[in-house]
Amino acid sequence: MPGKKYRAFAKKLEKRPYPLNEAIPILQQNKISKFDETVEVHLNLGVDPRHADQMVRGTVVLPHGLGVSKTVLVIASGEKLAEAESAGADFAGGEEYVKRIQQGWLGFDSVVATPDMMRFVSRVGRILGPRGLMPNPKAGTVTFDVASAVAEVKAGKVEFRVDRGAVIHAPVGKLAFPAGKLEENAGTLIGAVLKARPPAAKGRYLEKAWICSTMSPSMALDVAEFLR
Repeated sequence: MPGKKYRAFAKKLEKRPYPLNEAIPILQQNKISKFDETVEVHLNLGVDPRHADQMVRGTVVLPHGLGVSKTVLVIASGEKLAEAESAGADFAGGEEYVKRIQQGWLGFDSVVATPDMMRFVSRVGRILGPRGLMPNPKAGTVTFDVASAVAEVKAGKVEFRVDRGAVIHAPVGKLAFPAGKLEENAGTLIGAVLKARPPAAKGRYLEKAWICSTMSPSMALDVAEFLR
């Protein structure tokens, strides 16, 4: 059962969609927990993810980051290892890291791999895939330009992908961020999702949108403001 603060916040909410610049301050003024909660955006899309030509997936670098430092593992070889370390990778190596993952090690938040190393990384696809950690060319995490890939992850790159229910869930920052920065991050994410609209998608694409923090109830957003 939700706690008292959650229920009290939920009672304050009106049954209407809120403009983004109104919703964020309300979230901040009704903080529920003592820790700095993550602010999340959830988008219901008018697509059928069962069809490959209606899959929505992409990445976006948020202008103000996520407020957290991501631990990055780079799987590469030769001079690319030094390049990765210079760019700020927390771990950089080759097949030995694949073996560590097989043994249960998951001490990282993102994986970048060079194309020639994917034959080794594929061995742990069943481990990384369900956790959203599998390197992917479309996400920019399978590349020979490891320095740029690491820099983007560290800067706050967010990967988004529609789920089976045709919903995208993505973080846009921390509740302690200035409201303007959260608004810009959220707007940037939503803009990227709109640009990723597949040609096969028919009718209304962005159907509904919500925003919430880790512990709060969700607030419906006015999608009309993103479609102008």
